[in-house]
Amino acid sequence: MSYALAEVLEATERLWPAAGASSWDVTGLVCGHPDDVVSRVTLAVDVVGDTVDEALDADSDLLIAHHPLLLRGVTSLAGDTVKGALVTRLVRGGCALVSAHTNADVVTEGTSGVLATLLGLEDVRPLEPDVSGRHGIGRIGRLAEPTTLGALAGALAHVLPATAGGVRAAGPYETPVAEVALCAGAGDSLLEHPAVLAADVYITSDLRHHPASDARERAALGTGPVLLDTSHWASEWLWLEAAAASLRRELPDLDVRVSDLRTDPWDFVVTQ
Repeated sequence: MSYALAEVLEATERLWPAAGASSWDVTGLVCGHPDDVVSRVTLAVDVVGDTVDEALDADSDLLIAHHPLLLRGVTSLAGDTVKGALVTRLVRGGCALVSAHTNADVVTEGTSGVLATLLGLEDVRPLEPDVSGRHGIGRIGRLAEPTTLGALAGALAHVLPATAGGVRAAGPYETPVAEVALCAGAGDSLLEHPAVLAADVYITSDLRHHPASDARERAALGTGPVLLDTSHWASEWLWLEAAAASLRRELPDLDVRVSDLRTDPWDFVVTQ
């Protein structure tokens, strides 16, 4: 059975309300018409050549991506530009594009919520809750059993899909950890959040040298957490299966597929 794209958009709005998106974010329909017919959907983290090819090769009518293709303004979608080439291929292939970004981060089964569940955290709550207190950016919770930073890093690496960069840790291997703060994707803006500072460990992605160095010094003084830094793509890819399951519940006759292509930008590392 097929659905009008408008019906799929209504379902995505129920699952990931646009009102939950951050003020700087861009979500929703990027290309395609609400009257288009949709029978097959591909879910991916990134809109790149490989995921566009995958969606088109699978005869998908809709690609739902976590990361917005047009987050930053462009003045042209000409077919010989990076973003224009992707949009052109999607339009020519009859595949619409929708993005569900921070509006999909904040819901209970959002990117951080899924990661918290897979790590077995208890008493989980958002780092930055909305007025309801149930939704929000990031998560904080407690491990069922205290462990060490090194053991938690190993457990995290087991949960995440493999990437060249793996999991990086800032802090002694044997550091005891029980209270865990996390933010799937880039979360360095929360490094000085009170709940993060009160945690034993903070898990996030894309940590830069100076913020991580400052955080390391705070940890040494006992005024902040040790750190685990993951691949941005890997930490958010975990959400796709939960998103697919939610969409199938909303639209039972829709064929929903999850891309397992690695779109982490790094291919390999070289060590001495």
